[in-house]
Amino acid sequence: MSSDSPIITASAHSVPSYLNADNLGPWGIYLQQVDRVTPYLGSLARWVETLKRPKRALVVDVPIEMDDGTIAHFEGYRVQHNTSRGPGKGGVRFHQDVTLSEVMALSAWMSIKNAAVNVPYGGAKGGIRVDPRKLSRAELERVTRRYTSEINIIIGPNKDIPAPDVNTNEQVMAWMMDTYSMNEGSTSTGVVTGKPISLGGSLGRREATGRGVFVVGAEAARNLGLEIKGARIVVQGFGNVGSVAAKLFHEAGAKVIAVQDHKTALFDPAGLDVPALIEHVSHNGTIEGFRAETISAEQFWQTESEILIPAALEGQITAANAPHIKTRMVIEGANGPTTPEADDILRERNILVAPDVIANAGGVTVSYFEWVQDFSSFFWTEEEINQRLVRIMQEAFRSIWQVAQENKVTLRTAAFIIACTRILQAREMRGLYP
Repeated sequence: MSSDSPIITASAHSVPSYLNADNLGPWGIYLQQVDRVTPYLGSLARWVETLKRPKRALVVDVPIEMDDGTIAHFEGYRVQHNTSRGPGKGGVRFHQDVTLSEVMALSAWMSIKNAAVNVPYGGAKGGIRVDPRKLSRAELERVTRRYTSEINIIIGPNKDIPAPDVNTNEQVMAWMMDTYSMNEGSTSTGVVTGKPISLGGSLGRREATGRGVFVVGAEAARNLGLEIKGARIVVQGFGNVGSVAAKLFHEAGAKVIAVQDHKTALFDPAGLDVPALIEHVSHNGTIEGFRAETISAEQFWQTESEILIPAALEGQITAANAPHIKTRMVIEGANGPTTPEADDILRERNILVAPDVIANAGGVTVSYFEWVQDFSSFFWTEEEINQRLVRIMQEAFRSIWQVAQENKVTLRTAAFIIACTRILQAREMRGLYP
């Protein structure tokens, strides 16, 4: 078990003792966010401890036989944060730095995200501490199937529905669905979302998170009186979310002037050729080597822009770099990319932050569409899906904007007010059993 394992208790008034005060980690950051919203919950505040305790956290051993005949063990997690509003919902990530604290926080942010856009799910998340780039395809399949078998006892179409996340994709979801179905004795397409179209996946799912980032960015820009056409865009992370968001902003006439991935950062003041960059990444797995000026990480964060989109991992905008960021607004494509201290700095500098719990909720929204389609065995067109997605995202953002204006709080706090209210109302109405 990892060093951050003692995870269940959390003080209602302070960060738990097992968290380093100087480095709270993702779960500690989430607890701070809950503390900030508590004064706005009224009588529901008596239930707030519900939000600070995961409903269920499962740590599993994932042993597999490697191609060379040796036995390797990997640590896996599945955390269900809250299921008051419906079954757990959240992705599975394969990454060498995955920790229980991280998965717990991501599951909690999924609870907030699902409630903020008002889809009938609770929050869950999963992960395996593994570098998938070091595995063969056969080893990756064995890891996926063994992990699925280990968490089989807590997942299901009406209990907890996994989806793709960092370093997982349609193929991983197909293996998960097949493994679960074999154990159940019947095909269960609704146990995961983000599947291949041929196995009950939804049109538009792959682009949904990036499309949601664009929709929220466009709404936020409209409220600020900012014209998208000609706006300078900076994108950190050029995977599924960052590349799709960059493509949509590019198509809307914006200039994507800087992009960073795990290897390098590129800059072009005239605007990068986004379609060509996407093609380059599809062949090389990185933006490195693309025809543009290479800049340092420090230069990247100081690039002047109208919109900055962190679409990589959590904890990227910190108290160290927030004072030097030069942008009008931050649209969070990643989960938890901005620390609470950085949030305060950006607010003081009058930089708008559209938080992850709304900005990147497009993926789970279309995952909900996929789940509904699987249950009914009736599938919608991509145009219908995109129209429904845009409507839900716009309505959710407008509600959050209104709450922010009424309470004179940030969009993040406003999103938490709406989401936590919905979760705790459900908890209160359901009561305690037994």
